[in-house]
Amino acid sequence: MEKKTPKPDSMPLPTAPAVEFNAAPATQGMQLFGLDESALVEVVASFGEPAYRARQIADGLYRQRLEALDEFTTLPLALRQQLQAAGWSIGRPRIAQVFTAADRTERYLVEVNNGQTVETVWMPESDGGEDGEDDAGGDTVRRSTICVSSQIGCAVNCQFCLTARLGLTRNLTAGEIAGQVVSVLARHSLTPETDRINLVFMGMGEPFLNYGNFIAAVRLLVEQVGISARRMTVSTSGILPGIERFAAEPAALRPRLAISLNAPSNQVRDRLMPINRKWPIGQLMDALRRMELRAHERITFEYVLLGGVTDQPAHAVELARLVRRAGLPAKVNLIAWNPGPGVPYATPDAAQVEAFKQSLIAAGVPAYLRKPRGRDIFAACGQLKRTVELSGINAPASAPA
Repeated sequence: MEKKTPKPDSMPLPTAPAVEFNAAPATQGMQLFGLDESALVEVVASFGEPAYRARQIADGLYRQRLEALDEFTTLPLALRQQLQAAGWSIGRPRIAQVFTAADRTERYLVEVNNGQTVETVWMPESDGGEDGEDDAGGDTVRRSTICVSSQIGCAVNCQFCLTARLGLTRNLTAGEIAGQVVSVLARHSLTPETDRINLVFMGMGEPFLNYGNFIAAVRLLVEQVGISARRMTVSTSGILPGIERFAAEPAALRPRLAISLNAPSNQVRDRLMPINRKWPIGQLMDALRRMELRAHERITFEYVLLGGVTDQPAHAVELARLVRRAGLPAKVNLIAWNPGPGVPYATPDAAQVEAFKQSLIAAGVPAYLRKPRGRDIFAACGQLKRTVELSGINAPASAPA
């Protein structure tokens, strides 16, 4: 039986008064993790210490990944004691629970401030979304991808996404966003100097509705952790003010941009993504055309294939026309919908997906298929919902952190 898509008037526009696209980085109490070097200079200065102590703390936090003040042996004992007495702690997010998929993908419940949890995913190899991009490093380099969350929940209300069912709890701080990455690097003993690490800001939340904290986290990851912004991709549902602000960022601090398009027309996208009624496709394309891209940089359009809804041959023709008319250096990442309980859509079969992909390629549009990673543990795209009960999907049991 064909599954019907809810009518537009049954899907309210997202409302989140506490979430602003230009929100400044939030304060985070007496926690060192998440502070950049200039903020750490102020901290050590308050104890009468020179600026180089801040560099030592930053190195311990972001490169050595130390988790307790007692481990900062480069600092004088007296300073460590003063920091502790004043209430300072490390405060790095902690991996509280691990779920391991048959394909070795890991999904984490990461504990952030106030004991709340958010989801992060580690994929031991590419899901195919980076195909066609520049490829630094030889074949012997270990490769992995970390999918990072920017909010607890999400306010955008995409109809095919499990995270939308959570609603929005709050923005994550810069330290909580960057801390997910550092905790995963520590778990797998990965280093940016020797391993190829890709970051995708495609977990829970809309990064451009938490813009200040997101870009502050990027700065920490680039300047302190040592991951190039060219190894990062941020996905947005199409928050126009965020795209405009993002376009003005320095190239060294600007990840690649992916637009979660998911429909070839406003008529279809309005039903699937209510945010489109505020910033429709034409406005997004105009904003993208104003971006000054780096050499060889392409905009990625992400497109979720929903059986009978967005996967028909006519949709492929319409999508190819839309991308070509945009006049942008671009590619399309196709994602066969990843199912979730209570979400009324269907995954198209492999032949339908391949036909859609080949139709785009024949029309001159570079197209790639993102392989589902961790679908059996609710770790795939659109499945993040802090799920702890995995019965009924033939998933392995959770493992301790």
